[in-house]
This record gives sequence, structure tokens and C-alpha cells, in this order.
Amino acid sequence: MSHQQNIYLDNNATTRIDERVLNAMLPYFTDLYANSTSSHIAGLTVKEAVENAAWQVAALINADAEEIIFTSGATEAINLALKGLVNQDKKHIITISTEHKAVLETCRFMESNSFEVSYLEVSRNGLLDLNLLKETITDKTLIFIGMFSNNETGVIQNIKEISRILKSKNVLFMCDATQSVGKIPIDVKALGIDLLTLSAHKFYGPKGIGALYVSAKAKIKLIPQIIGGGQQRKLRSGTLNVPGIIGLGKASEIAVNELEKDSNRINLLRNKLESGLLQFEDSFVNGCIQNRIYNTTNICFPGVNSEQLIMALGNISVSNGSSCSAVTSEPSHVLKAMGLSDEEALSSIRFSLGRFTTDEEIDIAVERVLTLAQQFVLLRRH
Repeated sequence: MSHQQNIYLDNNATTRIDERVLNAMLPYFTDLYANSTSSHIAGLTVKEAVENAAWQVAALINADAEEIIFTSGATEAINLALKGLVNQDKKHIITISTEHKAVLETCRFMESNSFEVSYLEVSRNGLLDLNLLKETITDKTLIFIGMFSNNETGVIQNIKEISRILKSKNVLFMCDATQSVGKIPIDVKALGIDLLTLSAHKFYGPKGIGALYVSAKAKIKLIPQIIGGGQQRKLRSGTLNVPGIIGLGKASEIAVNELEKDSNRINLLRNKLESGLLQFEDSFVNGCIQNRIYNTTNICFPGVNSEQLIMALGNISVSNGSSCSAVTSEPSHVLKAMGLSDEEALSSIRFSLGRFTTDEEIDIAVERVLTLAQQFVLLRRH
């Protein structure tokens, strides 16, 4: 492999579409293009395929197909879940300071609509203090929103224990599982999750399609954010993005079958990458090493400007924060919330591996990152 071949280690931002997913989608652009709500044979054929995709997505998280609402992605799903609760009597929301901007900004919107929001701090390892959660819940608390695994550090919260606390206080649990669905086993019923958001492009599906799981048991009445033709039980109107839905379904089916194989292989590659990069003087991993998703490592290289290093890496794609805020040179709000200084946060890089990452790519990445980082440090000293 030449240095010029692209090495993609930014899979938490987006993943390459799996060819099997693309092949499943293609007929729905050409031959099977009918509207899924039309009552002729062509429409009914497409409708059946959409229903099958809902079943495939549901099977991935142990839900029922009727509990799945297709959206344009996780951001829309988060907006529907939260803004959809605006008419509730209880007006207190709890979330975590390290959540994705899609959650934090929607919470700020809710604050402008007479809701009170508590943003809970995390410890240095990125984990939420469960006693703090217990203390923050009041009789006015409607919902808690928490990520399954963090997009920047990969840290996995204690979802089962969080859920137990919330159930005992009669508080709804919304889980942003965008970085976890399709990568690790998730059982919404066993975990007591009431609302869950996901996006196909995070696990080898197409962009522009996601879903919101709404537990039937929780009897949540959401106010739709997009109204019109009354599609999807009037919760999300608009002609369905059928090729996208088929792609999400297929990506879900593949994940169910290959989750274990993928996780074992990628975990070994991530550990190899991490131990190689930690040879850099004084470098350290951000976040809890024991509780994190297997494809992610976030490493601080003291004295190195991460933005300069990313530019210098050229054909090796990595990032220094969430892909949605990567255009800014501000320190990551996640790392800041974990107690890192501005300088430490601006010296940190996220590496996220995926299904198509190879052993050879890891060797090249370690060598290039270490060489360039050491050069930057020497330049600073002179």
C-alpha cells in the first residue's frame, strides 16, 4: 500500500456504505420506484419491503416494528422525541454535559419553551455520577436523555443502572444510541429504554435515513414535528425515503449477523493502534478505558496542535471532535466537560475504526502519526 492510498479512521463521523446495502437499495431507485402509500400492486410491493425494513431495524434493538418511526437521521429523531413532549405537564429535563450538540441544542430550545434543563457534569473518565442523577430528579422531572456511547471518546455510560434509577422515579429514559446501534448489542426492553435514536450512516448504511424507537409500553404521545399526509401513524408525514429505508433495514440485518465478528476484529485493531500511539511521550487516552466502545480511541498528544497534525496527515482521515462541529477551532465541549484544559483538548485526536479498516492501515497510521507528532514537538522547542 502506498502512502497515497486513503486510510479512513473517522468512522464515528460516517461510515462507508456496505456494498450489500447498496445492492439492496438499487432496485428501489429503478424498478421498484412506486410510492409505498399507493394502493396499486406496485405500491403494495414497496409497502411490504418498507414493513420488512421496519422489522429488520426493530430486530436489531429487540423492539417491535410498530415502535419504529423512520426519520432523516438521528438529529431529526432527537428533535421529534424532545419537541414532541412540549405539551407534557412535567417540565424538567435532565441530560449530560457531554451529549451531542443535537441533544444539547434541542434542550436549549426546550428551555425557551418553559422547560427547565439540568446539564449534569461527568468525572474525568467521562462517566456520569449516578448519585448526582438521583439527587437531580424531582417530581417535575419528565425525561432523562443520555448517550449510550460517546461519539468523541467512546465512553459507555452505565445504561442499565441509569434506567433502574429512572424507572424507580417514574422518569422517561431517552437514549441517543447513534454511535452504538449496529456496533454493540442493544436490547431496549431489557434496558428499559423508552425512546432511542439511531442513524444508518453510522453503521454502513446510507446518509439521510435514521429512526426513532418509541416504546409502546411507555404510552408516550408525541406531537409530530412534520405534518402533512399523515404517513407513519401521523407522527412523521412526508413521502417515505424508500431506498434509504431499505438500506437501513439491510444494514441492520447485516449488523445482527456480523456484530460479534466485527467487534472482535476491530477491537484488536483499535488496541494495536492505541498501544502504538501511546509510545508518544506523555500521551494519554481520554475517557474510561474499561467502559467504552471497541472501535474508538481519543488520545491527547501534549504539545501537538491536533488541527495542524490532522492537516499534515493528508490522506489519513481522523478528527479532533464531533464531525458536526469539526469546522470550528474551539476545544471539544466533551473533553472540556471531562476536565481537560483548552490546551489538552486542542491536542487530542479521535481515531474511530470500522468494518473496512485493515491491519496494514493501522501500521501505516501509527508510523505517520508518531513521526509527524514528534516533528511538531521539535519545531515548537526550536
